[in-house]
Amino acid sequence: MFTVEEIPEFRIAYMRRVGPYGPENIAQMERLKQWAVANDLLRADSVVMGIARDDPARTPPQSCRYDVCLVVPDDTGARDGEVEDGRLVGGRYAVRTVAHTAEGLSRAWAVLFRELTDAGFGLDVARPVLERYRPEMVAAHLCEICVPVL
Repeated sequence: MFTVEEIPEFRIAYMRRVGPYGPENIAQMERLKQWAVANDLLRADSVVMGIARDDPARTPPQSCRYDVCLVVPDDTGARDGEVEDGRLVGGRYAVRTVAHTAEGLSRAWAVLFRELTDAGFGLDVARPVLERYRPEMVAAHLCEICVPVL
């Protein structure tokens, strides 16, 4: 089941990893969190995201890009070593809550786009799909997949 949400544009601090999607993405997420803690940017209300920049069905695994991101205030200096500074374009998203486990995410990704099509949604390929991790959801072992829709 999806809900539709208007996600605003926001600033992000991010780390990019290139290679097959999988366990290394989790390790990258932990590195970003450690950086955020060291820079006093990880708070109780922080939003962390994963962004798969490439479709693994169309991109060789060794070339797939995955960004781990932290939403930061506009006045935060985020560029620091391997941490980059960027903006995420907002817009209309179909949001689905899933189990925050490798199995739960894998199951959701396997049916996600077919379910959206069946529900009458068109994919907006100009914006990335997001995995959104909010503290209250992670505490309940959940996360959200946010798909940009037209």
